[in-house]
Amino acid sequence: MTDILMPKATAVWLVDNTSLTFDQIADFCGLHPLEVRGIADGEVARDIRGADPIANGQLNREELDAAQNDSKYRMKAQKSRHAELLKPVKKAPRYTPVSRRQDRPDAIAWFLRNHPEVPDSQVARILGTTKATIDQVRNRSHWNSGAIKPVDPVTLGLATQMELDAVVRKAADKRAKEDAKRGVTEPEGPTLRPASETGVSEDANVFEDEDSTEA
Repeated sequence: MTDILMPKATAVWLVDNTSLTFDQIADFCGLHPLEVRGIADGEVARDIRGADPIANGQLNREELDAAQNDSKYRMKAQKSRHAELLKPVKKAPRYTPVSRRQDRPDAIAWFLRNHPEVPDSQVARILGTTKATIDQVRNRSHWNSGAIKPVDPVTLGLATQMELDAVVRKAADKRAKEDAKRGVTEPEGPTLRPASETGVSEDANVFEDEDSTEA
């Protein structure tokens, strides 16, 4: 049977405007007979406005008349002319202008360096790239590895700030939940040990630029 649009609203209309039995209405709308009885008693769907199934193309007058003349008759729904409009629209793949496609490896490198917790599937989705390309950048097997520099995808115009924030937040929340399950807690502040404990001079340059090693 064709699924009924707005089943409760349709049931409200049928209860108010026809002599159909609760079983007939329940069968047509995909509801339980007790739910239809509740609608008739004013205990269910009080604030729902009735929807005429004939007007919206889900039922023809002949079917309704046949059901009202025979309590054992079960009405057959028609495909509503509004059904196509209510179908979920699949989101089209992200389109990246040709002039921006060469920037994807830089954006991938930025994710790998700054947000390794973001899964490859999400990086691929937001940048419009593939997991294979991400692996190539990660393993430095990309054909242009020597020229790849981490650059914020928002700066490159490959994503909006809202999209980036949402992806990072989702990944952070997921990681926090996983850590909580394992009993891992994040430190409240910096945990760098002082130079006196590590034996390294405070004047020593202990932070190396990763890019300087890639020359």
